[in-house]
Amino acid sequence: MNELRYTLLSDGSSDQALIPILTWTLRSQGVQVAIQSQWADLSRLPSSRRSLSHKIALSLDLYPCDLLFVHRDAEREPHQVRLSEIRQAVENLPDTLPPIVCVIPVRMQEAWLLFDEGALRVAAGNEHGRQLLTLPPLAHAEQMADPKSALYDLLREASGLSGRRRRKFRVEVAARRVAEFIDDFSPLRRLSAFNAFESEVRDVIEAQKWHLNSPPV
Repeated sequence: MNELRYTLLSDGSSDQALIPILTWTLRSQGVQVAIQSQWADLSRLPSSRRSLSHKIALSLDLYPCDLLFVHRDAEREPHQVRLSEIRQAVENLPDTLPPIVCVIPVRMQEAWLLFDEGALRVAAGNEHGRQLLTLPPLAHAEQMADPKSALYDLLREASGLSGRRRRKFRVEVAARRVAEFIDDFSPLRRLSAFNAFESEVRDVIEAQKWHLNSPPV
């Protein structure tokens, strides 16, 4: 095995921010070969009201991979509810599937992007800014009612912009880039949802023996 290809299936394009986290987790759990990531963009296909089973099948057909990550924000539901939804959707599909890992941040994925002040400043286009940024304690991120709004507010403040320029600031684009500027996601291990995700990744890697593969010479 010279490379590991994975696909991320998520609810929207903003969830592509998870890709650096997924890649880092695979690396931290021992995958040494080249990693190729792709996001399953189903938005241009007809019929937006598809079942999750159908979306998974489409993703695997259009974006072939060795590993599929299925992302669902927990939002107001318990983590276990979302987990059961994904597993039930998989049960309705043929057995010849690649491994599937559930990615279920509590509330929403933005809660996993609120711990690195430097990354926020770079993503906001103001790396050397001195604006005071009050990041929430990471241990409390899973209890936040609206982590997306918190992330957006921090990025606007980090940008140092005001008036018309601040109103025109593309905060959604900046939010999507935050994870690109984080080298170490290990602080997320303080969060129960991330621990559950990382444990599932570890189990898949060990079952597939991907941690025993060496990079090509």
